[in-house]
Amino acid sequence: MNNSNPNQSKVVMKTLSIAVPVYNEESNIPLLWAEILRLKEELSQRYNLEVVITDNHSTDNSEHLLTSMALEYEFLKYIRFSRNFGYQHSILEAFRHCSGDAAVQLDCDLQDPPSIILDFLREWENGAEVVYGIRVERSEGMIINLTRKFFYKLISAISEDDLPQDAGDFRLLSRRVLEKITNKPDANPYIRGAVASVGFKQIGIPYKREPRTQGASKFNFGSLLALALDGIINHSIIPLRFATYFGFFVSMFCLLSIAFYIFLKIFDLAYAPPGFTTQTILILFGISVNAIFLGIIGEYLARIYKQLKGFNRPIIEKIISQGKCNEI
Repeated sequence: MNNSNPNQSKVVMKTLSIAVPVYNEESNIPLLWAEILRLKEELSQRYNLEVVITDNHSTDNSEHLLTSMALEYEFLKYIRFSRNFGYQHSILEAFRHCSGDAAVQLDCDLQDPPSIILDFLREWENGAEVVYGIRVERSEGMIINLTRKFFYKLISAISEDDLPQDAGDFRLLSRRVLEKITNKPDANPYIRGAVASVGFKQIGIPYKREPRTQGASKFNFGSLLALALDGIINHSIIPLRFATYFGFFVSMFCLLSIAFYIFLKIFDLAYAPPGFTTQTILILFGISVNAIFLGIIGEYLARIYKQLKGFNRPIIEKIISQGKCNEI
């Protein structure tokens, strides 16, 4: 006898993907996994969980730890690159392998608390396509915090997109947004800007960013500067326009100066002996102006070159998915 109710439909749970970029994080991986297992248990009645970890060719024990975990847990997909392709590419490739209805990007160092993901999900269920964390407090030094704030204000002022301030990479993206940003080829991706440019309903949730307790940050000053440069160039043509306007201003100033000196010479209004210092200063000034703006133009041309080469995705060395290893 069948006692089931024919009018009762089976509840289909949504899938949440968690994307984690990793590079030499052997001390943080066990802590991260403990938090993920705790989150999985808390969400077990509402969501299926999928974890996608991209390894930027770690040289410590991270590969061994992640390989063992991926062979043991079928909901973990481990992707190892053939070399280090950079942080932004690592995140983007993780998003490409996420199959969930929504995906959250979480760093391995746990400075962004996984408990905030519950708040992300609530806003997503209420209709938000993007839910991002706003860092109202962080444990870094005063100088780097002031530098970050200056950068956020600068890129917000010059960008053609509405970039949220004090927001990092800790965010939830809906499936619709994931498809938009992962289908866009970009040799120098800046994911924060790409997400902002998509549009849709986007909501920020304030939180306190915790200090790193294990390992060391892989972002030095050069890495942060490169990321800032990618953000500015990817989302604004104002530096190019500034070069154009400033070049026009300098040209007009030079033409007026030439006209002025010709006027003095014709009417013999002032004695102007040839001056080595003046000539040297003018020559050096012209060289410096040309160098600055050729550098700016060169940055854009370099990105055009990389884009035309078509090499926009990391090379995968191996994937471990559903407990099985596939060498690429």
